Amino acid sequence: MLKIGLTGGIAVGKSTVCKLFSYYGITVIDADVIAHQLVKPRQKCLDNIINIFGEHMLLDNGNLDRPRLRQLIFFDYKARWQLEKIIHPKINEQLIKQSEMASSYYCVLSIPLLFETGTAMLVDRTLLIESSVKHQITRVCQRDDISILQAKAIINSQLSSTQKRSKADDIIHNNRSPEDLTTIVERLHKQYMNVAKATL
Repeated sequence: MLKIGLTGGIAVGKSTVCKLFSYYGITVIDADVIAHQLVKPRQKCLDNIINIFGEHMLLDNGNLDRPRLRQLIFFDYKARWQLEKIIHPKINEQLIKQSEMASSYYCVLSIPLLFETGTAMLVDRTLLIESSVKHQITRVCQRDDISILQAKAIINSQLSSTQKRSKADDIIHNNRSPEDLTTIVERLHKQYMNVAKATL
């Protein structure tokens, strides 16, 4: 099974690109979706988070207070490292498990911190989605209702575009029209299909 690691900074259009690959019947496995499942009430990861960061990280309904935790980890390196130590190994376990169950010729693993956490070793090829910082800030502020300062902190906590480009096999510059993006994904899909079929 050919595994494509799709990555990119916050609000660059990763979800849109994943949907386009899904259109071709390709299995898409999203690390963010897995992370959300791992921190649901009564999950061990959530218990570990509360043990370290405190009960105030819970909402009244027992769910994780994501905005509060996000604000903490993007301004506190130690807290971010502690959270990653809890959740990333479990995410990787699920990425491997679900990719092994994929039935399409190849699968796409959407992993926002693919290069930052060293999980690129789980995939065969990497696809970087990037956009201008100006567009990122505008999108994430509107989408998540956060301040420009918070948006910049999130962006700065990740590798720079230059660093990511040096590690990526393929790159999509998502500053174009939806039609252009569709055409680019179609081309990459054909490329990945050829590689996948050649390895059968």
